[in-house]
Amino acid sequence: MKSKKILEIISSGESTSVEFKRKSTTPEKLAKEIAAIANTAGGYLFVGVDDNGTIYGIKSEKSEADIVEQACNFYIEPPIEPLIYIATINDKDILILTIPNSLNKPHRAKSSDLEESSSKVYIRLGEKSVEASKEMTRLMRQQAEDKPVKLSIGYNEKRLFNYLEKYERATVKDFAHLVNISARRAERLLIRLVRAGVLSIHNDTNHDYFTLK
Repeated sequence: MKSKKILEIISSGESTSVEFKRKSTTPEKLAKEIAAIANTAGGYLFVGVDDNGTIYGIKSEKSEADIVEQACNFYIEPPIEPLIYIATINDKDILILTIPNSLNKPHRAKSSDLEESSSKVYIRLGEKSVEASKEMTRLMRQQAEDKPVKLSIGYNEKRLFNYLEKYERATVKDFAHLVNISARRAERLLIRLVRAGVLSIHNDTNHDYFTLK
């Protein structure tokens, strides 16, 4: 990656696809950020750059790379293999991870005890990595399976479309209440409509919601 491109990304600040870390800290914390980016749309993680874009650099290329390797291989399930690049900007070395938009979603970030029961799925929401909702996790899992979607438009779906045309958005709870079905069934129907390309799912700090495409 050329220096000009690197400086352009840094000057644009953190976003859904870009995360800055002044230093790697622990593999556990780094795993959360890497998994979140891979679970969303892919992007970059810069080590040696502060949140405000100030370039501090890294002290040891090897120690930072070792932390990245631990994070990706031991604290993320399934593991992620980002491209690691060391760049020199303003006479300071920084480490850049290029993280793919994963085909093996959802990736879970494990806590320090490494137990599967304590692992969580994270996604990017603006500049932050947040825990994914059940709906988003289910959607990622089903998209990874790449099975054909069978879709039929019946009474429930038509009521939903009318509701969305009027109110523009609906949550799982809204849909369940609208057609008097369980939240679990409402979630399955909404996810099926997203996979079929009829609806879009949006992340919110409180809950996910759905809109017509």
